[in-house]
Amino acid sequence: MSSQIAGVLQLLALIAALALAYRPLGDYMARVYSSEKHYTPEKWIYKVIGADPAAEMRWPAYLRGVLAFSAVSVLLLYLMQRVQGSLPGSLGFSSIDPDQAFNTAASFVANTNWQSYYGEQAMGHVVQTGGLAVQNFLSAAVGMAVAVALVRGFARSRSGELGNFWADLVRGTVRILIPVSVIGAIVLVACGAIQNFSGIHQVGQFMGSTQEWNGGAVASQEAIKELGTNGGGYFNANASHPFENPNPLSNLFEIFLILLIPFALTRTFGRLVGSLKQGYAILGAMAVIWIGFTALMMWTEFAHRGPAFEIAGGAMEGKETRFGIAGSSIFAVATTLTSTGAVNSFHSSYTGFGGGITLLGMQLGEIAPGGVGSGLYGMLIMAVIAVFIAGLMVGRTPEYLGKKIGTRQITFAACYLLITPALVLGFTAVALALPTPGHSMTNSGAHGFSEILYAYTSGANNNGSAFAGLNADTQWFNTTIGIAMLLGRFLPMVFVLALAGSLAEQKPVPATAGTLRTDKPLYAGLLVGTILIITGLTYFPALALGPLAEGLAS
Repeated sequence: MSSQIAGVLQLLALIAALALAYRPLGDYMARVYSSEKHYTPEKWIYKVIGADPAAEMRWPAYLRGVLAFSAVSVLLLYLMQRVQGSLPGSLGFSSIDPDQAFNTAASFVANTNWQSYYGEQAMGHVVQTGGLAVQNFLSAAVGMAVAVALVRGFARSRSGELGNFWADLVRGTVRILIPVSVIGAIVLVACGAIQNFSGIHQVGQFMGSTQEWNGGAVASQEAIKELGTNGGGYFNANASHPFENPNPLSNLFEIFLILLIPFALTRTFGRLVGSLKQGYAILGAMAVIWIGFTALMMWTEFAHRGPAFEIAGGAMEGKETRFGIAGSSIFAVATTLTSTGAVNSFHSSYTGFGGGITLLGMQLGEIAPGGVGSGLYGMLIMAVIAVFIAGLMVGRTPEYLGKKIGTRQITFAACYLLITPALVLGFTAVALALPTPGHSMTNSGAHGFSEILYAYTSGANNNGSAFAGLNADTQWFNTTIGIAMLLGRFLPMVFVLALAGSLAEQKPVPATAGTLRTDKPLYAGLLVGTILIITGLTYFPALALGPLAEGLAS
């Protein structure tokens, strides 16, 4: 069997698994977020934090809950790293420097999981398990809560109320993320991932020096790292490390976990707004982009150009032989089209066009299918923009799900779209203009430009994957990427919740003969076209200076 056919079979198996899980998980999540029942452990949590889960919140109160909880999370995780040297289970590692502690705290709370450190050489068991892994759950739950709040904005009328942030946060964690992660961890252990709290031990000699490894609760962190579209690895090699991702089966399962909730949330959306067809339209747009990007990535990495590529069967540089080109390409597209920083290959070693695909995937806005929660609300923002464009074409006031898209709503959507490109392009321009950041570049020319562009694209879009080749562990990059991650995560949420509040206050508009049917393939096609055009107009000049120039020159 050829590598190409094996890759296609892997992709088909992945699609089949996602299709089987789509309906039960999507319906279950809809029941979780619409239920009025509170389980006993949840009641204990509400009592400890002093929250009333039955109290409805308007969008300013919901936003205050998101920001206050996230600010406290950043502070606690920062302090935990700063005192690591005094904590039990630190494995002898010293406390983390202030700039790196800030970067890591911002990264994990913002669901970015960018890492400018070697995990196995910097973080002990307490910080890894009690700090980073906990935030993997909580940051994902925050994203899901904001997405559900926006869906309620479409579903409710003349109230302005979006639910209760604390109830959504707790339910998402207790009823969805924890149970699925437990199952995922068991599967990964069965596949060969490690799960222990062993210390550092020698494993032999290599080139005259002692080689050491430390263990850890890897499988459990790996499960929520992928399920919550987090991506922060226990080891520096991330998902290419055999302790995290031992074989092709675990590789395919981890891709499944990455895509599971973002795709299933489209059915949750359809259930909550009372029209499964609306969810299918969003799902269709996501799936077309994801499958298209995967096919394009596999094609460009399998293309035989030159004797080395012909002997290896494609572009094997930077890829693990146990995964091959297909397993690496599918993983790379899944992780960059979602806000998952996990990598099982060296993105810097991809072909010029392959590296450009990973960049473009993030620059779409992490919406196909995107991060846990953030993918759905990002796609719904694009749906509002697409409806607005269609309305301009026919001279009719745009409507979406029975809600008018007026000046106020389109202003919120436009502000959402402008934030991330401004952060990415602004920070990239400043870094290239100053002398010091450029010293961190391993390569010059188009590839060196791509290294910096990728770093800020990954940070501001809350992806977290690294192009590699860039030394980001400097005060400049730790600080600026940390700022980009926080602004890229929480500023868009301001406009998402403001849009949700404005929609929830409206009276539904009845559909007429002139209403655009947003549950049809024609609209899904318009949505895909809108996404690609807006992204192309925004980022094409930067892409032309980096991966496109490199690809055309090779």
